[in-house]
Amino acid sequence: MCGIAGRILSAPGRIGDDLVDLMEAQRHRGADSTGFALYGEPLETGYIVRAMAPERDKLSADLDDFLAILRENGSDFLADPTYDNADTAHVSVRMTIKDPKDFVTWSRQADTMCEQLEIQSVGRSLEIVKDLGGASEVAEKHNIRDFIGTHGLGHARLATESSVSPTASHPFWARLFPDVAIVHNGQITDYYTWRDRLERKGYRFMTYNDSELIAVWIADQMAQGSSQAKAMKDSIGQIDGVFTYLLCDTDSMGFAKDRWAIKPLVVIEENGQMAVATEEQAVRMVYPGNEDIINYDGPSMTGTWQISSVRKAA
Repeated sequence: MCGIAGRILSAPGRIGDDLVDLMEAQRHRGADSTGFALYGEPLETGYIVRAMAPERDKLSADLDDFLAILRENGSDFLADPTYDNADTAHVSVRMTIKDPKDFVTWSRQADTMCEQLEIQSVGRSLEIVKDLGGASEVAEKHNIRDFIGTHGLGHARLATESSVSPTASHPFWARLFPDVAIVHNGQITDYYTWRDRLERKGYRFMTYNDSELIAVWIADQMAQGSSQAKAMKDSIGQIDGVFTYLLCDTDSMGFAKDRWAIKPLVVIEENGQMAVATEEQAVRMVYPGNEDIINYDGPSMTGTWQISSVRKAA
């Protein structure tokens, strides 16, 4: 029942504003939590880290522990961390860090303190922001509407199996690969089988949300040398369930649909820009005219839009 969306602009603009409208239009599909994967102006060096801490009153000590891991890996804060000033127990943190000596080693070490400070995303450009509530509430708390960027993803969640929490919501970062994020609508039926296989290979799961599996699975395929496009295509035959998901990086946005094509996806493309969502009425929020809509309703479909040209390749 979840709702997903993606947006590509032809030039940097108010990408956050459009994504909030896309998700608010699908609020009825789930308002347990809402999240956004936002792609802004990329850093030339260093990474943007978004993280969530469960105990606001312990944040200072948690950041000290995080800084120690950074320095152990040849990194440091490039600026003072910032965080939301809400009255919730959990707190969303934004950091910019110097490039670690070895990204994978640092990332794995940082994940060992996930119960104190769980990393939500790392990238030159990517920032994942997610929280409890509908799109408007999350946007107001985290100032999403004013975010300037070129593209991004959105998700409205109805929790059906795993817990309702800020960290169990979407999007999910494809861990160990900067700037890669996914949102998913559906259910993975062989979740525990794949989770066991991937954990045996050394991957760490932050939640019991089956959607996280897709992000970790894609990361593993890429670690073995697969391209994102091939990994998405291969997921259709290897992951069991009913699903439609969107995957994004700095240069492209792609989608994959399962063999039964149960979960819908519609797209409008116009003048080098694009909007995609679970429902037509959502994309009409940013394209209120009579633009032709493309309904990707066939089984085993994949596709990729290049960010610079919004050109889809089958």
